[in-house]
Amino acid sequence: MASRVDHAALFAATPSPYLVLGPDLVIVDVNRAYLETTGRTREELLDQYVFTAFPDNPADPEADGVRNLGASLHRVLTDRRPDTMALQRYDIPVMGRPGVFEERWWSPVNTPVLGPDGRVVYIIHRVEDVTAFVKAHQAAHPAGLRMGDRLETSQSLEAELYARARELQRLNEELRQAHTREREVAVTLQEAMLHVPDLAHHRDVAVRYLPAVGSLNVCGDWYDVVDIPPDRLAVSVGDVIGHGLEAAAVMGMLRSALSAAIRALERPAQALEVLGLYARSVEGALGTTAVKAMVDTRSRLITYSNAGHPPPVLAHPDGGCELLDQATDPPLGARPLHVPRPQASLPYRPGDTLVLYTDGLIERRGEDIDVSLRRLTDVLGDCGHLGAEQVADTVLARLGVSSGGRDDIALVIVRL
Repeated sequence: MASRVDHAALFAATPSPYLVLGPDLVIVDVNRAYLETTGRTREELLDQYVFTAFPDNPADPEADGVRNLGASLHRVLTDRRPDTMALQRYDIPVMGRPGVFEERWWSPVNTPVLGPDGRVVYIIHRVEDVTAFVKAHQAAHPAGLRMGDRLETSQSLEAELYARARELQRLNEELRQAHTREREVAVTLQEAMLHVPDLAHHRDVAVRYLPAVGSLNVCGDWYDVVDIPPDRLAVSVGDVIGHGLEAAAVMGMLRSALSAAIRALERPAQALEVLGLYARSVEGALGTTAVKAMVDTRSRLITYSNAGHPPPVLAHPDGGCELLDQATDPPLGARPLHVPRPQASLPYRPGDTLVLYTDGLIERRGEDIDVSLRRLTDVLGDCGHLGAEQVADTVLARLGVSSGGRDDIALVIVRL
């Protein structure tokens, strides 16, 4: 039934005025109600930059419609979340009378439409024309509107809606600021807990952590590098479900527990078994994914175990790549009873590169995981001549996440 719905006809007939913008803020579609409300035609609006089609009223020195709407639209592009504006005066040109503007008041909401990669592909700009309400109130109360007044007139409802809109804008701004502060604290805590003392001994190892962009969905990923004397190196990455300070705290506990377990047990599978048992006692830890690999430089052997995590990659100088996917098991706590975890080994040759990462590096919304992995191995196949730091930078750049992605990213590169 749903497949037979004519969505274009529904959009055209929707009674609320709608304007559809591209990420460049050019008008790509408009419905009938918007045309009727503004007195414009589709030909006059389509393919126009929104602020060219609707500039500020040059006769009003206090006009701030372009500035306020522009700020809201850019918040939507950055945060990828709907943005509700306060009641806004935004005069519009009178068609057929050049330079003449008509006073208009609007209640706008701007909503992003996300593409498969999580980026904003459209912004839906919905407005309600409240000019009649505002002018009626202005006529009844020429002294102006005071926030919170209970007006014993026929316009009291409109006045209350106006006050609520202003209050909503204030609360939204406070919420954005609180989210920003929590994100900054969580990222700082995350970076402090990711300190790796043993990393200083290895110029052939590079690590990266990038928090998610425009989101609180940060601080669940980790990496670790541990020396196991005399000639072994343990590396790991993991991903905690959740976000913010709570996820950062859980991450710190699990990372420390796994680091201690590998020092005592030295076998990746046993270390993950211990971590799984510990995770059952930590709120918010169940469902965590992790992979642990042990590099034995004497025997030139990599031994690994995987708890529900994307597979590490062993890249060869000739461009070939191998997925370490022979010892994969469910995430921590996924089984009701304890079951020994699998472990696998494979040899490496000098010049090979071992790559561990979290899913934020490769996964794209709506894309099959095999496609994501193939993109990663294609990039690594071109990096055989680069050092570890250069490989890390190249991978992030070629995958389009040098400045962060939709999810946070942990990355470990080991040149063997």
